Amino acid sequence: MITLGIESSCDETGLALYCTKRGLLSHALFSQVDLHALYGGVVPELASRDHVRRLVPLTRQVCSEASLALNDIDAVAYTSGPGLAGALLTGAMMAQGLAWALKKPALGVHHLEGHLLAPMLEDKSPDFPFLCLLVSGGHTQLVKVSGLGQYELLGESIDDAAGEAFDKTAKMLGLGYPGGLALSRLAEQGDASRVKLPRPMMDRPNLDFSFSGLKTAAITRFKAFSGSDADKQQFKADLAASFELAVVEVLMGKSCRALKQTGLSRLVVSGGVSANRLLRVSADALKSENIEVFYPRLEFCTDNGAMIALAGALRLSRGEFSELGVVINPRWPLTDLSSTGRPVE
Repeated sequence: MITLGIESSCDETGLALYCTKRGLLSHALFSQVDLHALYGGVVPELASRDHVRRLVPLTRQVCSEASLALNDIDAVAYTSGPGLAGALLTGAMMAQGLAWALKKPALGVHHLEGHLLAPMLEDKSPDFPFLCLLVSGGHTQLVKVSGLGQYELLGESIDDAAGEAFDKTAKMLGLGYPGGLALSRLAEQGDASRVKLPRPMMDRPNLDFSFSGLKTAAITRFKAFSGSDADKQQFKADLAASFELAVVEVLMGKSCRALKQTGLSRLVVSGGVSANRLLRVSADALKSENIEVFYPRLEFCTDNGAMIALAGALRLSRGEFSELGVVINPRWPLTDLSSTGRPVE
């Protein structure tokens, strides 16, 4: 079965073709970073309009790269939530319209399920069950994954997600938008031991996260600096390194605690922040403790059509599909996702 996956939940338009026998056939992505950088953040209306411009050309592109015609597609999967309402609507309407025209089934996919399953696009992929550290700009969660649709939320951020804290801290340091990657690059030039920052909630036995206070502490240290301009640049790098290390130590500390509590021996790290070099180095260190560690390839850490095509294909193969009609779920907690891929009534 060949599934076309459509991702349009925020500021990236992703299309992909996935075959249940041959794997990923093709994929394409258009990022709106340059568009939104002018405003310092995502502008929902502009995001929606740009998805409309990109969806059809990208569909043609992935079909061409896979040497397939539209009629060769067996099903269409699309992100139906969570995300920006207008952006979700563009992908949902495209998917449902195309599926209706081709007389093929369509299926709305949970965005976070796509991230959870993204490492299964790799040759070395995890078997169920596993623990997933899902860490991105919008979500930081620890999820026990027992099977497709069998997800138990063990802990999550009670305020800013890790990626959001990265971006907000970077913006305050004058690193632009989106700043997470810029902050990580700057951190490579810094001394993480120079600035002492807290490790929020590590003294609590639960598996929840909090990064708002850490962000505030970093900004407070920066505003209090009174050295020369030359030393200020080095201090900024040192602060970035200290901030990055604090975030990674909290993420891995809670992940290790969750592995012990669940008895699981497989860890999946996914979402945009899973591309962070220091986080990967820290997670890989668990291999010496007989923990298997898995990630998506770098291009599939952020939002993409491949993960939606995969998640959709797995569920469509079980006979699941969405009724004709455009239904989106902008606020759709993973805990409200039933084993059949639909929101819990």
